[in-house]
Amino acid sequence: MNFVSDNTAGASAPVMAAIAAANDGSAAPYGTDAWTSRVERLFADLFEHEVAVFLVTSGTAANSLALACLTRPWGAVLTHQESHVADDECGAPEFFTDGAKLIGLPGIGNKIQPDRVTRTLTRMREGALHQVQPQALAITQATECGLVYTPAEVRALKDAVTPRGLKMHMDGARFANAVVALGCSPADISWKAGVDVLSFGGTKNGAWAAEAVVFFDPALAAEMKWRRKRAGHTLSKGRLIGAQFEGLLAGGHWLALARHSNAMAALLADAVARNGAVRLAWPCEANTAFLILDTAAQARLQAAGIGFISWSDTALAEENALKPGEVIGRFVMSFATRKEDVERLIAVLNG
Repeated sequence: MNFVSDNTAGASAPVMAAIAAANDGSAAPYGTDAWTSRVERLFADLFEHEVAVFLVTSGTAANSLALACLTRPWGAVLTHQESHVADDECGAPEFFTDGAKLIGLPGIGNKIQPDRVTRTLTRMREGALHQVQPQALAITQATECGLVYTPAEVRALKDAVTPRGLKMHMDGARFANAVVALGCSPADISWKAGVDVLSFGGTKNGAWAAEAVVFFDPALAAEMKWRRKRAGHTLSKGRLIGAQFEGLLAGGHWLALARHSNAMAALLADAVARNGAVRLAWPCEANTAFLILDTAAQARLQAAGIGFISWSDTALAEENALKPGEVIGRFVMSFATRKEDVERLIAVLNG
């Protein structure tokens, strides 16, 4: 059993069917095809807003190119110190922004608080020749610790950066899981809350290799077509990315997949809360449960061959600090996670 990542799952059957259907015949290349055109319209309908949409094949490309459109080389991006753009992109955001600085902020559960943003901006003097100039705030939805920003929390962060004119980017690798968890519309936690650019994730939620950079102000996308081409993400057979999104978005399929993965994570988290053999590092709000494991639990998991990732404790609340021998285990559920596997995991944890 493998709970290391939702990337371990393949593509959903409707997505694979959409790819197969798009594969027949010929079509215009480089994103000028009918599939891409329809998907652009689908995103406008989904977000109830005119948008500029650019399809790419990886979250690294989506995040890095989005930030490059918001930030100049002498600029800075405020983000959580353990965010994906700071810790897991191998320097791609700095590379594609031609050297913009990432400023890491602390926060429990990898959530950034508005007062921390305000204090940081106060130290970064506007127009100071010897300092980088803050130009963007990047948040992750859901966060790397599985927490979800509410619309009010997103708006509060936007309000904190608006006086300095910063744009807001949202890394939505698990955006679907957040929408399902909150029971709100995609618009409510994106442009209506102040997000300027969204990296809309598909790959972790049933696609094969499909991510979308969604600009809610098309003027911000003025450089994107050249930046995407320069980055090698203007695919000649772009219809096969568009087809994935058609399969994913049709009939709310993307939300059904996220609903299942969230439910599997909740099944695990609820069982842990009831039994008390291990405890939660943070509340389980999306499709990932973080469990604090003692040495006995770690040994049982290893003996059972259950895969998970040991996680950093930097973003733990003080009252939940690790005891000697304890580690945080990350258990990620996907659209393909089976209930019986989660139940087996629960049994192993309970000893």
